[in-house]
Amino acid sequence: MAPPTTPDSEEPGLIRRAGEGDARCLDELFARYRHRLKRMVKLRLDPRVQGRVDPSDVLGSAYVEARRRLADYLRAPDLPFFLWLRRLAGQQLEEAHGQHLGGDAGGEVTLYRGALPEASAAALAVQLLGQAAAPGPAAARAELKLRIQDALNRMDALDREVLTLRHFEQLSNAETALVLGLTESAAFNRYVRALERLRGTLGGTPDAP
Repeated sequence: MAPPTTPDSEEPGLIRRAGEGDARCLDELFARYRHRLKRMVKLRLDPRVQGRVDPSDVLGSAYVEARRRLADYLRAPDLPFFLWLRRLAGQQLEEAHGQHLGGDAGGEVTLYRGALPEASAAALAVQLLGQAAAPGPAAARAELKLRIQDALNRMDALDREVLTLRHFEQLSNAETALVLGLTESAAFNRYVRALERLRGTLGGTPDAP
């Protein structure tokens, strides 16, 4: 798992100068987090619009929104800078889903700090299988994928979201707690519970990630 996001000593200065109108500083800040933001968008992109919605375009729209709304954010920052960018990217993804799917845009995870498109169990299963040590026969992997999806679908929605944030988006426990409006201990306990349930379902399964 990647290390948690820890702003370095340069970040406050870059944010301040970006707020004063230095576009190069915002460019640098966005570039620092682009990989993590793109991972989030890919994970939550509705399979029905893959091929029609480019994650890079979603991030481009998020960057435009960041430039437009940076002054408002700096007047009353309610999230660390990375999580603010993540929220903007999620909102742009939600808009893209709405444009292509209309009223059939699918579920959202109602969070303390807003709503983001929910990562599907199928997308999470693909990610888990990608982490497996050995590819194995295609039929066996297809069966395992279905078992993982079923295990994820049986989870409490909030536990599944904690798992998504911690394991797949690689947010720290503190970031996860802040996004979901939980205490850090509650976020940690839910993450451990989700992992235990997933392991219990897949226990003894050959090649399980």
